[in-house]
Amino acid sequence: MNAYMAYKVSTRTTLPMFRNRTFSVWRRFSDFLGLYEKLSVKHSLNGCIIPPPPEKSVVGMTKVKVGKDDSSSADFVERRRAALERYLQRVVCHPSLLQDPDVREFLERDELPRAVGTHTLSGAGFLKMINRASDAVSKMTIKISDSDAWFDNKLQEVESEELQLRKLHAVVDSLVNHRKELCGNTAVFAKSMLLADYIRLLGAVRGCFEQRMKTWQRWQEAQSTLQKKREVEAKLLWANKPDKLQQAKEEITEWEGKVTQYERDFDRISVTVRKEFLRFEKEKSNDFKSQIVKYLESLLQSQQRHVKFWEAFLPEAKAIA
Repeated sequence: MNAYMAYKVSTRTTLPMFRNRTFSVWRRFSDFLGLYEKLSVKHSLNGCIIPPPPEKSVVGMTKVKVGKDDSSSADFVERRRAALERYLQRVVCHPSLLQDPDVREFLERDELPRAVGTHTLSGAGFLKMINRASDAVSKMTIKISDSDAWFDNKLQEVESEELQLRKLHAVVDSLVNHRKELCGNTAVFAKSMLLADYIRLLGAVRGCFEQRMKTWQRWQEAQSTLQKKREVEAKLLWANKPDKLQQAKEEITEWEGKVTQYERDFDRISVTVRKEFLRFEKEKSNDFKSQIVKYLESLLQSQQRHVKFWEAFLPEAKAIA
């Protein structure tokens, strides 16, 4: 079964980095996943929040490939298209990611090399990957002993919010499945609130904090190694072994440089994570506010239509009476 679906990506811009102001390309779903993998490799180690793409759906895509024409297939195609659009919008709205040559190539180049290895980003696989990373860090029981409690507090907020969103998402799904009379409005709420999007995004935010933790650990390990090198030097001096002393001094100089560099890396990623988190919080607040307003407006319009129906029916009811 070699059939696949391609999505038209149209761009309109005034940025001088692009060759044209308006242009379009066709991209497969695997191309979007490939872009995410490239950006993750280059930017996640620096503490950037990389927007995750929508999940793969084997069942949904199989229905489309075999040509099953029903409402669920059409709904799947539209939901995936909208999710990919939101994903790409988040990427190009990120000030650092927009400058990445892979992003510009994704938007401009007519043909991309075939993305490989993207099966690991299937829905269940993506969540398992995040959970495994989180579990691994938790098992390390690492505690960063810096004086800035802001990072610990924000990480706890992210973990709590992720749990709450998962519960809310489950409740909304339950309403859609069991309250058919509310299915229309509840489904709009489930889609417009982008709950699944933000569950994945919070996982990416948590990954930034974990990367900062790993950077701190590397710095501490380098300090420990430097201390051991100095102890070796002291023993060589005590044992009067000048033939090995020069090598020991060179190793100390090397590790002093590493400690200095790793400390700078930790300071830099701390600044980046703080900046990224504040930007994420602002965007999240705007997104949720906008989507809740849209949802309430849709409810109001629905109620107004009901009022008109009853107003039209009232004269008929009075005539019957």
